[in-house]
Amino acid sequence: MVIVTMFRSAVMVTKFSSAMRTILYLVFLRILYPVSALPYASPQAPNYLPGYPDEWAFTTRQQAEPAPNVDYREVMKDIVEVMTNSRDFWPADNGNYGPLFIRLTWHNTGSYRTSDGRGGADGARQRFEPERSWADNTNLDKARALLWPIKQKYGQGLSWGDLFVLAGNAAFESMGGPYFGFCGGRIDADDGSESVQLGPSPEQEVLMPCKVAGKCQEPLGANDIGLIYVNPEGHMGIPDPVATARHVREVFARMDMNDSETVALMGGGHSFGGTHGACPAGAGPSPREDPVNPWPGLCGSGKGYDAFTSGFEFAFTTHPTTFDVEYFNNLINFDWQVHVGPGGRFQWKPILSEGMETPTAPTNDGRYPRRYVGALTSDIALTKDEAYKKLVELYASDRKLFNRAWSHAWYKLTTRDMGPRTRCSNDDAPPPQWFQYPLPDPPAQLANFEEVKQKLVEVLDDDTGEAIGMFTRLAWQCSSTFRSTDYLGGCNGARIRFSPQKDWAVNINVVSAIDTLEPIKEEFGDNLSWADLIILAGNTALEKAGGKSLKFCGGRTDATDGKGSEHLHPKITGKFTEPLVQLKDSMVQLKDSIGILSLTQREFAALNGAGYAVGDLRDCDGLFCRRNSFQTAVANSERPYLTTSNLTNIFFLTLLSERWDKYTIPDTGKEMYKARGKDQLMLPTDFLFLLDPELLAIVQDFAADNDLFLSVVASAWTKLSNVDRFKGPTGNVCD
Repeated sequence: MVIVTMFRSAVMVTKFSSAMRTILYLVFLRILYPVSALPYASPQAPNYLPGYPDEWAFTTRQQAEPAPNVDYREVMKDIVEVMTNSRDFWPADNGNYGPLFIRLTWHNTGSYRTSDGRGGADGARQRFEPERSWADNTNLDKARALLWPIKQKYGQGLSWGDLFVLAGNAAFESMGGPYFGFCGGRIDADDGSESVQLGPSPEQEVLMPCKVAGKCQEPLGANDIGLIYVNPEGHMGIPDPVATARHVREVFARMDMNDSETVALMGGGHSFGGTHGACPAGAGPSPREDPVNPWPGLCGSGKGYDAFTSGFEFAFTTHPTTFDVEYFNNLINFDWQVHVGPGGRFQWKPILSEGMETPTAPTNDGRYPRRYVGALTSDIALTKDEAYKKLVELYASDRKLFNRAWSHAWYKLTTRDMGPRTRCSNDDAPPPQWFQYPLPDPPAQLANFEEVKQKLVEVLDDDTGEAIGMFTRLAWQCSSTFRSTDYLGGCNGARIRFSPQKDWAVNINVVSAIDTLEPIKEEFGDNLSWADLIILAGNTALEKAGGKSLKFCGGRTDATDGKGSEHLHPKITGKFTEPLVQLKDSMVQLKDSIGILSLTQREFAALNGAGYAVGDLRDCDGLFCRRNSFQTAVANSERPYLTTSNLTNIFFLTLLSERWDKYTIPDTGKEMYKARGKDQLMLPTDFLFLLDPELLAIVQDFAADNDLFLSVVASAWTKLSNVDRFKGPTGNVCD
């Protein structure tokens, strides 16, 4: 250990960059310790590496056994034990890590945004860049280190994502807060790639740029990159509570929180703990800048009373480890004035009348002066907005109501990214909540799907070719709403029948397909759901067009309204909001959208090619449209290739065999690409396949092998049709 300490000290004082210092130190450790001893830590191991908490003490890979069937209640008991065992490497405020764990949970879950379903605790991506080094996550590396012995104890049976949420749940309950329940089953990500679009990153700048820091707009979640919500100092760092209230409402709405939920979350979260900004020097380099010694703290010892996290310095209440309504009472009963705290940031303190004592909170073991009670500009904002102020007064006067509002809002915050209740791994998870958009049970007696299919074949046989395009497009538009980011969307529920989906421009004329299917639905009645009928119609049409036989998995059910679709508008419709000249940006958008669909690039290419070959013929928008159908000036009778419905690799052959120029449809202004000297059209999305080496390789594969194309269409179509049929976190009822 002495050798390790000396080497680390020598490395840290060299003139090497922080990255080079890290590499040298880790190489030295790898030489000193064999690979078999890295990197699993055991809470029983007596030795530890200098510079790290002793939770990172090493044990062998073989000793790190997974723990199946984890009892989440037992995990919470273990968390409570850790909470009250203060460690020297990061002393607990008031001897209790509960407020720190609440912040850990909040900042993992609070990154969720409705715009694309990204963020949240599922994946536990706060362990990785870019979230790991966000300014709002300063010193949360210490919280994760404290939880490591528990993760080690339960092994792979307990995900980091579940552990992060349970840490906050256990903290709230142990300090007197109401507990509504827990939905387990989060799946840890292998890296931070799914957080790249949260920023800061080149991809984020392309997909959702923030032109002015502090004024970031949707689809970004926070109004500044690296923050969870708003700047607590005030909008644009100005301590104006009125302006800040407007931005609090806007930003919380981006994660689907209304006013009552917003005030409850802020009041519950700020029942505990306080802020840390002991001096203006700051927290020091982030993990990205110095992974060996991140956020050491540049005020005194850098920890405990000298800690710097947010730059503010005060306690929220006089009882920082007790859940109560003092936060609301303080906002109501005190007048407040702004001042600059010791960390150099604007914060607020109560104005005391003559004879009033300054409200303070205790500190560690009484060894330091008591901390003053204060507030952030974002807290004071709740008293400067009439709707927020009424809720503050209501919660202050009705503890029972506040407890209910808080517990439900917290459960929503921590569960919003998990999708339907059917994905929860634990039987004792709360019943489905409205924000999980629960579906009715499927029909008790399912229709005979072979008979349904025969009726569909009869419709297709009597048709001139249009029904194939209508049915495949309807099924595609229904299924392609799925988001792998928060497990919303998909065709289960058949919400395409309701607003807002049926009103989207991309769904123009899908009602014609629904009307065509209506007699079949009426014949089989309640035993046949619209969702099953739509998917089976798409399957049957693809097979009729020459596709491979498709396995059908019935048992879907129908929603009674379109709720839950507000943010699910397909991102790939054949065009992009960016000008066509910005093809590099459009490529990033295309690949991002493919990822959200839970498809590989090869799978998406195959389905795009299917839409080109057998898509809808008229009054159409989106990918499952015959491309020349957009040229409305030419009569269908003059375009016989529009009325043939053969599922082949014609898209890929045509794309490779022609030279393409930008073209604008004269009577609609629609931007497309046109084959030089021919009346053949492609969408901008189609043209992108020629510009990217990975996509081009796929195009060439399918152009050279029609059977390969048909096989991938079959597997990708079935995958997308069934992707929303959840059975636990990873299971599927159709498997």
